[in-house]
Amino acid sequence: MPITEAPHARLLLVDDEEVVRHSLAAYLEDSGHQVAQAADGLQALAVLKQQTFDLLLCDLRMPKMDGLSLIRQVKEHYPQLPVIVISGAGVMGDVVQALRLGASDYLIKPVHDLSMLEHAVNKALEHARLEAENARYRHELEAANRELKASLRVLEDDQAAGRQLQMNILPPTPWQASGFTFSHQITPSLYLSGDFIDYFQVNDHLLAFYLADVSGHGASSAFATVLLKFMTTRLLYEFRRNDRETFAPSEVLDSINRGLINCKLGKHVTMLGGVIDLRSNTLHYSVGGHLPLPVLLQQGKAEFLPGRGLPVGLFAKAKYDDHSVSLPAEFALVMMSDGILELIPGDTLKAKEASLPGLIERSGGTLDGLRSELGLAKLKDIPDDIALLVLSRNLQ
Repeated sequence: MPITEAPHARLLLVDDEEVVRHSLAAYLEDSGHQVAQAADGLQALAVLKQQTFDLLLCDLRMPKMDGLSLIRQVKEHYPQLPVIVISGAGVMGDVVQALRLGASDYLIKPVHDLSMLEHAVNKALEHARLEAENARYRHELEAANRELKASLRVLEDDQAAGRQLQMNILPPTPWQASGFTFSHQITPSLYLSGDFIDYFQVNDHLLAFYLADVSGHGASSAFATVLLKFMTTRLLYEFRRNDRETFAPSEVLDSINRGLINCKLGKHVTMLGGVIDLRSNTLHYSVGGHLPLPVLLQQGKAEFLPGRGLPVGLFAKAKYDDHSVSLPAEFALVMMSDGILELIPGDTLKAKEASLPGLIERSGGTLDGLRSELGLAKLKDIPDDIALLVLSRNLQ
């Protein structure tokens, strides 16, 4: 992985040799950094009390307070501040001690190749940035876990609070990102829903989404939707923590399959999972026993996307395939739970499914159009949960 350059970082350079200190500082300033200087450890601590820095570079053999004592003080009072040791070749034992105290790197004086100094600085800054980012992700995950655990307790006591929980963990609708629009509606057959939808930004070039239909109805199925949210939140954290570039939908279904089986809830899920790669304008998706299949509408013509797979949470050895489709400039991708089929006239499920592309063409591929075509506003007794997810771009 290439080292990301970090111009204008704030550096503190500590060395009792004035010529060496000024020479290194001049080079680092030419590289775009802001450099403060100190002649010994005591002076460095005084500067640290007055200013904040992104990186400390220090010698080990200095008067008044040596480098090892300085590193101990820094790691006690400024534990997130990375340290690079620049030391003479004759004090390698001290260098080892400095690394044990928390220094991230060391260079041997005199530094003849200053590009190595710049590389070490950029590497330390990048490592500190990733550590801070991972700490933030951990904090977000812990906060989400605390919220989900608290919400689950409320769900057991009060179905009204449970429904509010589901509404709170659902994504906003409509939601726009990178030119795409996500819209959804979930209509439960009971007070709580076993259908669930989520979509989110994975990183600067990936968007992800899924539609899930938990077996059964009511509180137990609603509980499983909260568990799905937790599982996908954890997967997103692991993806970011490992700094991965790809995010295959089949991996998500496989992980949730294992998680549901291990939890022994007696629940399984049918799922559609997708990832949009903004760099290639490609949708990658995976099907976990879900029907109806997604329907792609472009230039007024709607057709099912191909795909098949076993339900999620039933079979330990289930395998899931990834499918890919290039996304047109203008389109709508409509995904539905099987509760939709209860609203469509027809003698068989096959006949009902066959009528869906025509229905979506008449709706124009919009959520409002689908509501109208399906008569959702007039529904009273709903035999099954109904979920609609529409992904669109430049839809007229």
